[in-house]
Amino acid sequence: MSTIARTTDVIDTTRDSAAPSVCLITMGCAKNEVDSAAMARRLREAGFSVTEEASSADAIIVNTCSFIQAATEESIDAIFEAASLPKVDEGSAALIVAGCMPARYGDDLAAELTEASAFVPCSREDDIAEVVARALGIPLPVAAVGGEPAEGEGRTFAYVKISDGCDRFCSYCTIPSIRGRYHSFPYEQIAEDVEREIASGAREIVLIAQDTGRWGADLPDGRDLAWLVDTLAEAHPDTWFRVMYLQPEGATDELLSVMAARENVCSYLDIPLQHVSEPILRAMNRRGNAAAFRALIERIEAAVPDITLRTTLIAGFPGETDEQFEELLDFVSEGLFHYVGVFPYSREEGTAAFDLPNQIDEDEKAERAQVLRDAADAACGPRIAERIGKGAIVLVEGTEEDGQRFGRAQCQAPEVDGVTYVSRGEIGAFVSCTIADTLLYEMEGE
Repeated sequence: MSTIARTTDVIDTTRDSAAPSVCLITMGCAKNEVDSAAMARRLREAGFSVTEEASSADAIIVNTCSFIQAATEESIDAIFEAASLPKVDEGSAALIVAGCMPARYGDDLAAELTEASAFVPCSREDDIAEVVARALGIPLPVAAVGGEPAEGEGRTFAYVKISDGCDRFCSYCTIPSIRGRYHSFPYEQIAEDVEREIASGAREIVLIAQDTGRWGADLPDGRDLAWLVDTLAEAHPDTWFRVMYLQPEGATDELLSVMAARENVCSYLDIPLQHVSEPILRAMNRRGNAAAFRALIERIEAAVPDITLRTTLIAGFPGETDEQFEELLDFVSEGLFHYVGVFPYSREEGTAAFDLPNQIDEDEKAERAQVLRDAADAACGPRIAERIGKGAIVLVEGTEEDGQRFGRAQCQAPEVDGVTYVSRGEIGAFVSCTIADTLLYEMEGE
């Protein structure tokens, strides 16, 4: 499951006033942020300027998320908000809906959202410049306006997608219908993306995909994720590399060996288990059980003793009994993970789980999710506090209003795991500190 986020992509704030301007509004997860950044590059290359000012833009692109119903609703709110802007309402600016919603709902979406000038599913985002030009009724601009992502706070890390799509067909998940079948991106493309982000100021590269552990399985050269991470880390020794969204079987001995050997590969794994009850996992079209997951964690920690572990869990899946929920609750309370994301099951049309019997009441799902969230906080807090007195390298990312610097250690993934407060360091610098205190997921370094 993914958290819902909303960002406006700031690409070129000093734009050529003669160039048609486009504002990108991004909904959803980090993978959508990567897609928006790619669309922004294509627009700049075609001669458009990209602006953060939606009210003055000639075109607004809402890059939507529809992984779960709540994300769809938030995307719709963003579309209506953009449609209400004066330039769009009077017809002098175009509104374009891109991403997951057009991919999932197809022609039905066009019939419902008449405010939009065009719809661009994920598979057609490469054509975004042509779509914007058609929506504005103009030829493609002939002179590219250039401009790189704005430097400054928040540009210390970058997401790089290494694949797209998914072949797992988990019974609750809409990704295969939105993104299609799994396909790895070639190494050359990934290496180019990494080099571009580093040149733009990124000190950490977060490798993401729907299923990062499968990278290379469909390529002819026999390369795998361990090879990819090792190769990138060797090529860029002054840059951190982090792997997110790794399914349990993706935690191979080879990948763990790379993590243990490379100081610039974060000793960090995000492994979405979703549940621990074997019958529930079978109903989810997933594998595993609590005993197998404990053995997996033991193997990971033996190979990488300083590893930080994150997982995500679903509460209230159809048919989840009180006993199965208690099994999940007990597992979380063991404190095997440092960070746990919790989501109530979202019943999504078009998924196999939508028609499963014994659907659980919305209030009950929300209550179970909150109980699980509370148990996770109670179990994870002491794991975070174990870092007190230990040394850490912190990537400085920003400044609070009172002048306090903050950043992240390798044990903290961007945007989800809290921050570390430090007393010094320029933005984008790595500083050494000792963890002096923690407050749940936040840390204080000195």
